[in-house]
Amino acid sequence: MSLKKILVLPLIVAVLAFIIQILDQLLSPLMKPFPNNGFCWIAFQAWAVYFLAGGNIKGGVKSIIGYAIGIGASILIFNLAGVFGFLGFFGVAAAVGIVACALIFLENTNWFNFIPAMFIGAGAYFAFMSYVPEATYVNAAITEIIYCVIGLIFGYATLTLQAFFKKQPK
Repeated sequence: MSLKKILVLPLIVAVLAFIIQILDQLLSPLMKPFPNNGFCWIAFQAWAVYFLAGGNIKGGVKSIIGYAIGIGASILIFNLAGVFGFLGFFGVAAAVGIVACALIFLENTNWFNFIPAMFIGAGAYFAFMSYVPEATYVNAAITEIIYCVIGLIFGYATLTLQAFFKKQPK
């Protein structure tokens, strides 16, 4: 294999990572809540999820659906944790356990079965809500989905560009 072919993927990823970071710096001042430090970390997670989902359009769609379900699951957990407040230390854990159990039943469906995206989407939502003090359920969900889509597009772009450059003559 030629040096050119060996360098193609690392260079593609480097350029795309550069672009996604620039995009985040342009977008973050427009994204609620204000102020924020950007949400590129969500896009990078979703970029990886695209590959985990098989690196194809169907997997990308299932990833978005999984992220949305994960966000909904997180909101449910926040609300159930309040209901289970009487359990004290175990209240949040009980809410997480119940919702996680329910999510696993989705494995038996066709379009709603990408459990890794649900768990990563839920984890990103928890991080967002925990570390962005001004976040609301709605602005956190909207921002996470926007950055998820960006990451999935960059995953698609990675594979498309890699295939294009690998087909080029030596």
